[in-house]
Amino acid sequence: MPEMDPRVIAHYETHDQTDRLLTPAAGRLELLRTQELLRRHLPAAPARIIDVGGGPGTHARWLADDGHTVHLVDPVARHLVQAAEYAACTTELGDARALTAEDDTYDCALLLGPLYHLPNREDRLTALHEARRVVRPGGPMAVAAISRWALLLDYGTVSSLTGPGVRDRLGARLRTGYIPEPDHDPTGLFTAAYFHTSTELRAEVADAGLPLAAMYGIEGPSWSLIKSIERHTGQSVAGTALFDAAVEAARLSDACSGQIDMSAHMLAVIQT
Repeated sequence: MPEMDPRVIAHYETHDQTDRLLTPAAGRLELLRTQELLRRHLPAAPARIIDVGGGPGTHARWLADDGHTVHLVDPVARHLVQAAEYAACTTELGDARALTAEDDTYDCALLLGPLYHLPNREDRLTALHEARRVVRPGGPMAVAAISRWALLLDYGTVSSLTGPGVRDRLGARLRTGYIPEPDHDPTGLFTAAYFHTSTELRAEVADAGLPLAAMYGIEGPSWSLIKSIERHTGQSVAGTALFDAAVEAARLSDACSGQIDMSAHMLAVIQT
């Protein structure tokens, strides 16, 4: 298996992800919208789906509940244990750049996390090629990326942009998407990661020789607002009229490609 950045493995071994999409409002918004968007493009159940970088099985669970057969691949051993307990899926320790599945094995491939942690563009293209290899001709692929502009919106909710060195370091990330420094995230909230623009993600899909069927901003323009309210008040926004408004804003923004980069995450759907 190719070597992952040890900071990434260490982060996920020590920072539990089981509630990330289930408890905070921004996470619940991400999950709800990801479900909505994927269900537009997934093959009818029962389909064989490979969930590459599937973490603790949050998506595998609802996919299995929808009647699909899910195989989850992840480089973090802790995630495999959690996924096996949480979702009706099979699991495998593996890397998006070197899948063990044979060609044309699956009806659909999901890469909802791997591109975050592959700073080298060639590695990201390899991951895209590997997913394409294991999907049968005509099957869809769904690829997620973190928006580069989410950095600016997120920093505004969790820390001062006037702290020592923050402005310069954030500015560099906004220009390049990645800085290979030991303390990549001075807030301690995340680990080493690559941040895409929508233009860049489109270009990578094209350079991988894959036909882009659709591109979405997952959370829409209001995710940082509900995240900020929860963080600074300690009060949950989930289940409130404000959360419902954020969901509707995200749905409405599907018709405006200019809004994609304002989401925390973007989703590229490929029809092989």
